[in-house]
Amino acid sequence: MTFCGVSMLVEAFKHKQKLHARYVLQILGETWRLLRILPNINHVSVSHSKEITICGDLHGQLEDLLLIFYKNGLPSCEKPYVFNGDFVDRGKNSLEILLILFGFLLVYPNDVHLNRGNHEDHIVNLRYGFTKEVLAKYRVHGRKILKLLQKIFSWLPIATVINHKVLVVHGGISKSTDLDMVARVDRHRYVSVLRPPKMVCQSLNGKRTMNSRNEHVDGPVEGRRRVRSLTYQSSTLTQWNNLPRRSLHNLPFSIQPNCSVENELKKRRRLAGFDQSYRETKASDSDSDPEFGDATEADGHKWKQIVDLLWSDPMPQNGSIPNEVRGGGCYWGPDVTEEVLGRHNLQLLIRSHECKQDGYEFCHNRRVLTIFSASNYYEVGSNRGAYIRMGPDLVPHFVQYQASRTCRELTLRQSVGWTERSALRALREQLFVHKSDLIRTFQEHDPNNTGLISLRHWASATETVLKLGLPWRMLRSQLVSRTPYGMVDYKQWIKELSITEPKLEVSDTSILETMYKNHSNLETIFRIIDTDHSGLISFEEFRQTWKLLSSHLKMDISDKAIADLAKSIDFNKDGGIDINEFMEAFRLVDLSAHTI
Repeated sequence: MTFCGVSMLVEAFKHKQKLHARYVLQILGETWRLLRILPNINHVSVSHSKEITICGDLHGQLEDLLLIFYKNGLPSCEKPYVFNGDFVDRGKNSLEILLILFGFLLVYPNDVHLNRGNHEDHIVNLRYGFTKEVLAKYRVHGRKILKLLQKIFSWLPIATVINHKVLVVHGGISKSTDLDMVARVDRHRYVSVLRPPKMVCQSLNGKRTMNSRNEHVDGPVEGRRRVRSLTYQSSTLTQWNNLPRRSLHNLPFSIQPNCSVENELKKRRRLAGFDQSYRETKASDSDSDPEFGDATEADGHKWKQIVDLLWSDPMPQNGSIPNEVRGGGCYWGPDVTEEVLGRHNLQLLIRSHECKQDGYEFCHNRRVLTIFSASNYYEVGSNRGAYIRMGPDLVPHFVQYQASRTCRELTLRQSVGWTERSALRALREQLFVHKSDLIRTFQEHDPNNTGLISLRHWASATETVLKLGLPWRMLRSQLVSRTPYGMVDYKQWIKELSITEPKLEVSDTSILETMYKNHSNLETIFRIIDTDHSGLISFEEFRQTWKLLSSHLKMDISDKAIADLAKSIDFNKDGGIDINEFMEAFRLVDLSAHTI
């Protein structure tokens, strides 16, 4: 595999071409051989000349991956990537995404890093579409492809650590997370994380046997039998022991063809004891040491480590509780984040696993960051996708997008409406950031300070301030909700603009409006203020820069106003302002677009 070959593969998939099954199997075979020599946790380094890009869930949405490559560039030695799991299911092009990512992994094994997600699991794939996709695209070789993908998924690394300080994992952590233990786990034993781990026990003849359905050793393939997992009831033992080892197309779920896939998934999880085994293992955490307990107990603790990393979600409250919604993993709170990151000398946890409307979201005092790269995940316009770029300062920079597929799928009327709504959001934003200028101009037409002006004066004043050359009177119905007797209550209208601003407690709003008007250049402004290039703005740097700007802009800004703003932006109250705090402080949100 060469860079040219993978690039051609990307172009072919972009034009909906299909790769011959022979080459699919070759790529998968080479990928499996490479993954077997990789560690459970990849350690990568970044530098000023080599930033890393981190992507979240893609879920079979090829348009998002292509857009990321278009905006950010293809993976290479100079442009490393981490893809944080959930490449498959739900979308229509899961296999194409896998083949592209595996291709780049083969070309750049030191610069492309793939973490396993909870959907890299053949039982989950039965429910959420990937199995059906492969069998539909490759009717002859589909089962062979799926069987090989089972092995590949079990060998995917679990996590990535950047510069020894940033942990990237698909789901999250729990209070018992131990990365040293995770680094030693035989990850390929967990072909499906939905199943409890195998037990190592001694048979009567002294041979070691594997008492589990995840993996079997000892004896020829033809003589192997499925045996009970950790939590199987004795009534099912005979049934499973009498079943021979089967290929994917003849797995036990095909025994009852009339069962729905959803019901089968629930049954398999129940039979495997996923929920109950997880809770039992969790309850035993404090009762024994997995390094010195018996084999079964140690396996249970290792299995729980993997389940937590792939299935968990953060919660705002302190503590850790079972994740009843997902049926595995846990909900963990800020105290768990502090303890686990502190114990491993880490400063940030980057995870995916949850759709976020802006494509990313901080929580737990900005020490946990969720990144989600599948845009329009629930429906057209429901969310943006995003990816992270990170340099040696380990400060995440976000790039947001929405894949163009949405526009192609819309009818003409829907497309016009969608475009109009996008334009109106941008227009409301412009009106909001110029609200002081607008009020002053409106007041020129309101000498008696009634708060009312005619529609004609409203339109001419708005054009005077914004100078956009728009037909404001025609747009009135979409911008102004009420015009009694042809008059506009401009003070109320300004309040009703569907824009929310950050809750910054400052005594002088002119400084805020200056920032809002230049919000598209906020990162550049941050770099200018950050005179020592430390990635952190001190209050003194902030004060000096604003004094300079105020003289240049002929604005009278007091030291108190500058100090108030600096303290308000410093969300974590550490005495400095990092770029995330700076960008978040001046982020404008259009409430009319948030209608999920």
